[in-house]
Amino acid sequence: MLSANQAEQAQNYSDVVVAFNGEPASLQSLFWKQPVEQLDAGRTLFFEGDPAKHLFELVEGVLRIFKIMADGRRVITGFLHPGDLVGVSLRNHYLYSAEAVTPARLRRFSRKAFEATVSSSPELRPQLFARLCDEMAAAQDQMVLLSCKNAEERLCSFLLQQLRRKREQDRSSSVVDLPMTRLDIADYLGLTIETVSRTMTKLANKGIVSPAGRHSICVVKVSMLAHLAGEGDECHDGNPSVVSLDNARRRH
Repeated sequence: MLSANQAEQAQNYSDVVVAFNGEPASLQSLFWKQPVEQLDAGRTLFFEGDPAKHLFELVEGVLRIFKIMADGRRVITGFLHPGDLVGVSLRNHYLYSAEAVTPARLRRFSRKAFEATVSSSPELRPQLFARLCDEMAAAQDQMVLLSCKNAEERLCSFLLQQLRRKREQDRSSSVVDLPMTRLDIADYLGLTIETVSRTMTKLANKGIVSPAGRHSICVVKVSMLAHLAGEGDECHDGNPSVVSLDNARRRH
């Protein structure tokens, strides 16, 4: 959780409506004048079921969002990156828990102020609707991933997804950082950590990936990765793509 000082600071800003010289241009602009808060790796931003009093913009770092099943199993439903909004909900409570994978920096905004501002803005309403639609589409993609794909296809889809995200930011870059552990990847893909490790080794033996340091692998054949992901030859092989991996093992 956030420190006591940060929580107190956040409370002081919870009812603040940001003043603009004109109509806010984007949903992110609502957060610009809010203070930046720090969240250490492994700390929880909020828990599923907590009152949804605030929304957050992720400024730096990576978060994992997850749900805990009745039998105690953790199911990671996504990873959030800088620019993502956290805690957008049409209900009065959060629908998932959010936890920092890496040290993170965030800005928070009162949900009451957020809803009032969006409701009064014809420019922001469609942006919020589009974000909610994107979340629904991502949830549908995850359902297909878990219900229709085998272990190899799931892992290849995940690596390909991370590669595409990086290339959206920098087309010339071939480096993709994966700060999450292999346990995180396993919980996201509905696999065991042993299966993730075994499948990674299988991809290496096929020459699709190769070791590139202690915490990285090099994607040698991008088009083959797309093919094994069940997405066809959507990518063209070019410069090798480096994918960093944390080799942490399952915690007991």
